[in-house]
Amino acid sequence: MLFESPIPRPATRIREGVAHVPGFLGVSAQAGLVAQARELARRGRMERPVVGSGQMSVHTLSLGQFWAANPYRYVTSVGGVDAAPIPLAWSELAQRALVAAADIAPELVPWATGEFRAEAALVNYYAPDAKMGLHVDANEESAAPVVSLSIGDEALFRIGHTEGRTRPWNDVTLMSGDLIVFGGPARWAYHGVPAIRPDTAPAGCGLREGRMNITIRQVGL
Repeated sequence: MLFESPIPRPATRIREGVAHVPGFLGVSAQAGLVAQARELARRGRMERPVVGSGQMSVHTLSLGQFWAANPYRYVTSVGGVDAAPIPLAWSELAQRALVAAADIAPELVPWATGEFRAEAALVNYYAPDAKMGLHVDANEESAAPVVSLSIGDEALFRIGHTEGRTRPWNDVTLMSGDLIVFGGPARWAYHGVPAIRPDTAPAGCGLREGRMNITIRQVGL
């Protein structure tokens, strides 16, 4: 079974620079983040970006800076509207996440000592049939790790190598509350979400269906 996972689920160094910390967020913390994200989306721009010649199946909200496509870049405003700031609590959460990740992936230690700046966050909502193809997060000047938090339905996270979308790759089941951080040699690895497992969101997480993913990044040097 693709999404089945043994219990207990220990924190794991998936490969050099990639840390998976199951259950990093408790259910009440998950619900709090969902509530904050909903309020930010009501006041912001949550949309399905057009990438290349197609439209993503994932709805995205940008905070701190807008992630824009065609061409891919970060901008501080769109149509004269500035990006909403990243909540301070989210910045602090990202730093705690890096500390937890560095405990199991020593390549991340330099970023767990307070050097990380949360400058852009993406809130991605995956409907049960949504997915995200393999891609590289290459629009940031900084080599700082990407902090990624999952809430809601389980997802298959796939991370490959830096040379292209072909094998070998690692598949990781991300459950509600899980943290994954990738940096160091894996910072520019191809990664994506090829599948969501519907009806697996835990009660009380704030989502009845689908998956919310929050990624927090440092953009500048």
